[in-house]
Amino acid sequence: MAVIDKYEFPDDLYYTREHVWARVEGETVSIGLSSFGQDLAGEIVHVEIPLLGRTIKKGEAFMSMESGKWVGRVKAPLGGSIAAVNEELEWESTVVNQDPYGAGWLVKIKAADLSELEDLLRPGTEDFSAHLAAERAKYRK
Repeated sequence: MAVIDKYEFPDDLYYTREHVWARVEGETVSIGLSSFGQDLAGEIVHVEIPLLGRTIKKGEAFMSMESGKWVGRVKAPLGGSIAAVNEELEWESTVVNQDPYGAGWLVKIKAADLSELEDLLRPGTEDFSAHLAAERAKYRK
């Protein structure tokens, strides 16, 4: 696990530049918001869950989340179809803040092409460190 200041980044995950993580589990990929991303957003007060079976493309906004200071759309780190949604988030959205890499997962995507993850960021690389440093400076985190 990479730890940068107070932020944890599990080594087995892929990360987008928008602070979304992806965990490969066979042909299914779990998606969530990184510890840094949820800290930037603040306390999540609402999560709009996408429809099961919906087909999405890499980079496409497929769901939204809202905090007291932010409303944002979550972009897909890869294409595929929505295989599962974390329905608990409709009632307890703060789980995203409390356990971003566990119970706070957002959706699971049946991947169309796992190679789409290859251009995402990985902890321990210079690209990841540089991106996070720039984001921390930008948001003063």
